[in-house]
Amino acid sequence: MTAKNGALEATQPAFALHHNMFVPKKMFFTKGVGHHRYELRSFEMALRDAGIEKSNLVYVSSIYPANCKILSRAEGMKEIVPGMITFAVMARSSSNEPRRFVASSIGVALPSNTDDYGYLSEVHTFGKTEKEVGDEAEDLAAAMLATTLGIDFDEDKSWDEKEESFKLHDKVYKTMNCTQSAVVEKGGYTTTIAAAVLLF
Repeated sequence: MTAKNGALEATQPAFALHHNMFVPKKMFFTKGVGHHRYELRSFEMALRDAGIEKSNLVYVSSIYPANCKILSRAEGMKEIVPGMITFAVMARSSSNEPRRFVASSIGVALPSNTDDYGYLSEVHTFGKTEKEVGDEAEDLAAAMLATTLGIDFDEDKSWDEKEESFKLHDKVYKTMNCTQSAVVEKGGYTTTIAAAVLLF
């Protein structure tokens, strides 16, 4: 800060430091499933299964920050403090229709250049297999990253065909997904969640 006409004025380095405080430096992925007679409680049980029930969650959208380190779930959990404001990209599906298949997935597409940003996607769906949901989540994230990087591909092709096309370019480093599926139990709600948890 510098003084000007008796008032404090922010300098550029101070602003840059403040601005960068809100760019996540680490991230981990988690998932869970919960069953209960009440929908909200089934969601709480899913959060417990995922290990993030003690956080005050704030949902954010889907940019994977440049130079962000991916931690294992165990490593990430060590940084969670009860009651902390925790930013997360989350997919959530819930139903009380017995035997219905529910699934939630977070897809990830990482650029080869770690100085570039990547994409995360959320899929909440019913009636699809875990592989189908995971592939769809990866497809969405990869397609958003590919168009950002100027990669030309056919949107109508299957995920496997598009994945092969992405591999031919050196701009997309990796795609992956974190997916939770479940069959709805009789007598209550079943909720699935998948989350990318952002850490600073």
